[in-house]
Amino acid sequence: MATPVTDSVRALTNEEIFAAHEGGKLSIASARPLENMRDLSLAYTPGVATVCQAIAADPAVARTHTGIGDTVAIISDGSAVLGLGDIGPQASLPVMEGKAQLFSSFAGLKAVPLVLNIREVDELVDTIAALAPSFGGINLEDISAPRCFEVERKLIERLDIPVMHDDQHGTAVVILAALRNALTLVEKDIAGLRIVISGAGAAGVAAVDMLHNAGARDIVVLDSRGVISTDRQDLAPVKQDLAARTNPRGVTGGINEAFTGADTFIGVSGGNIGEEALQLMAPEPILFTLANPTPEIDPELSRRYGAIVATGRSDLPNQINNVLAFPGIFHGALAAEATAITPEMKLAAATAIAEIAAEDLEPGRIVPSPLDPRVAPAVSAAVQAAAQG
Repeated sequence: MATPVTDSVRALTNEEIFAAHEGGKLSIASARPLENMRDLSLAYTPGVATVCQAIAADPAVARTHTGIGDTVAIISDGSAVLGLGDIGPQASLPVMEGKAQLFSSFAGLKAVPLVLNIREVDELVDTIAALAPSFGGINLEDISAPRCFEVERKLIERLDIPVMHDDQHGTAVVILAALRNALTLVEKDIAGLRIVISGAGAAGVAAVDMLHNAGARDIVVLDSRGVISTDRQDLAPVKQDLAARTNPRGVTGGINEAFTGADTFIGVSGGNIGEEALQLMAPEPILFTLANPTPEIDPELSRRYGAIVATGRSDLPNQINNVLAFPGIFHGALAAEATAITPEMKLAAATAIAEIAAEDLEPGRIVPSPLDPRVAPAVSAAVQAAAQG
């Protein structure tokens, strides 16, 4: 049964929302006082020249004597913002400021929101790479698919600092953490699971990769035209790659064909899944309907058919919220001085999240609360250990 909506969520009004954003949600302040001429001489001229020369001689000094060691850039072009779509860079800025708040509150990291009026992939990559010396890591955000895949790939190849498109990997990490705990409750194994994923965008592709790395073998992906399979002639390169790596039973057709005998549904695309498809699933299915605010499956149907149900909403149990992942992932990667965020680091993050919820596991609690103060430190420690081998 769904938990009741809290008063704090129910009571939100436009007046409160605008008041909370007025003047922006971030501030920049000096970490040390400037009270006298000696303070000024240490912080600026002539003292600052000594540190500049040290960094010129050894760039590693920048990690300890500037802010880049714990500073992340949150970069977006505003092309795929929340459920709002392509609203442009400036309209996306409140989201990026909010994400900076999350980095600060949950992981103690400094984060700088940067929105860019650039759409061409190589120009976007060149611009971000030019900005990179100011930061310890790059969090890509709300960049539309399939461009987001190429932007992330090129930046990872080009830069020696952690780069992660959170819409892909943060979501996938939390999906895996939730699925592991759900499987414990229904006493099933991921290797034998039949999984249907609805959505071949950023989150869907990353979920496939994440689940494969965790041992899943039978994944069928749906897009708006049906099952993604090697016999389709209308697939873009990203979907051609998905077809080659998924659907081992050669399923073709649409929703009903994909759902027949499936143990698990993961929705990351929106749309609508009706009762007929649910009736075709294996007994006690796991249903992750993550579109927000309207899940792919009506919550009442999910409760009726699903043994374990998760959504993307804060007013229902088991919210799959990527805030459980990205603050700790970046904190651990920066603490380890990692040059990239590897699959092993993401798997470690998922395990850490799952283990916290496993302490008092039940169908309505397969992931921790986004406000659980244990999460980011546990994820950071796991990622750091994975990074250091």
